[in-house]
Amino acid sequence: MNETYSSFENRNSDQILTWKLMSKYKIHKFPKSRIATIDVCEMGKKKHHVAAFLEIDVTSAKEKIKKYKKNIGKISFIAWLIKVIGHTVSTKNASTAFLVGKQKTIVFDDVNISFIIEKELNGENVPVPVVIEKANTLEIETITKLLNDSKQEILSGNQIVIQKSTTRAEKLYYHLPGFMRRAIWKYMLKRPKMLFAKMGNVAITSLGMYGKINGWFIPISIHPICFGIGSVIKKPVVINDKIEIRDIMNMTVLIDHDVIDGASVARFIRALNRNIETGLFL
Repeated sequence: MNETYSSFENRNSDQILTWKLMSKYKIHKFPKSRIATIDVCEMGKKKHHVAAFLEIDVTSAKEKIKKYKKNIGKISFIAWLIKVIGHTVSTKNASTAFLVGKQKTIVFDDVNISFIIEKELNGENVPVPVVIEKANTLEIETITKLLNDSKQEILSGNQIVIQKSTTRAEKLYYHLPGFMRRAIWKYMLKRPKMLFAKMGNVAITSLGMYGKINGWFIPISIHPICFGIGSVIKKPVVINDKIEIRDIMNMTVLIDHDVIDGASVARFIRALNRNIETGLFL
């Protein structure tokens, strides 16, 4: 009896193995930009970021943007938001400080924002940053045009940042083993001037552009401050003791706790919330 059961079990195992071998599958090759994304995530996990989860009322701002488009010029909501973030960061620039050694920080006068845009490469959508230099000084129309132009630009397989030429050394980066690539990032993180020149001092990613999601996401970044823009969802809010339906934007803010303390973070968040809710610059 035992031998019969064992024989059946072996035949059954062989049959399962055959079915597995008959299964169809596809192998997809990573786009080269994905390699840089993996390395940035690996290095970003070592940053001492604190996360703030915000709900910001953008009802008034959206109404003002409609009037702005009608009476002044064509702008987008995300371009306006980048402008407001850039301005607020410039007035509270300790939030953009890079750590130098163990007891010093460096703060750049300019606010260069790395904004993540989804691009198509070899039939696949990949996230690639575009650096908006001196974002706090640009007009909203200028930022809108820059984002539109970046979306239309054809992406080459070796590009790490949109609208920035890739050097021969950077092209070699993709062919290096993982430990060597991450050693390069460690080298750059210890040299903020180099990092600022290539990727700026602020990062923004907006998943809210790709569908309505009632929640927050926590990005991973190597920047001193990073913003994760979620969806704008209609929610009931108490205003003057009355319940109203308002447009509420979910936002996550990551700030490097090594260079700024909690009280300063709270003041920055309060200023950002005020500037967005009042529709600054509109």
